[in-house]
Amino acid sequence: MKTENRLFAIVAVSMFVFAAIYGYWTWENDNPTYGRPGEVEWVGTIALIFSGLLAGMVWLVFWVISRRIDPRPEDRPDGEISDVSGEVGFFSPGSYWPLGLALTAVLCGLGLVFWLPWLMVAGGAALMLAVGGLTFEYYTGTRKLGPQ
Repeated sequence: MKTENRLFAIVAVSMFVFAAIYGYWTWENDNPTYGRPGEVEWVGTIALIFSGLLAGMVWLVFWVISRRIDPRPEDRPDGEISDVSGEVGFFSPGSYWPLGLALTAVLCGLGLVFWLPWLMVAGGAALMLAVGGLTFEYYTGTRKLGPQ
């Protein structure tokens, strides 16, 4: 987790640096696109700050996890490629649930864009059903894994 930890720390710090540079640049620039001189273009500045906060939250999660677990082979200087060989996990060979998940997310988004509370509620309920279907796809029915 050290690699991921460092990666997101670098991204978070760079986003804050970019936000400061962007805010200063738009404040100094007298281009009519950005408004009058002496005004900061807030949308881009705030977006960069929030991007830094988001990367910082991911960094914090990886930092906490890296302190709780033993170093992985890829984090150790003496680690070998063969140390991480073996089964990686189970990957679905084919599922239609991600399509349903995307369609219900679109319903929620359309309800939010056009401010239709009934569509947001219906999309949210359908979204919960799609998340449940995707999560429990291999626990029931003909695709059940394990002893039957």
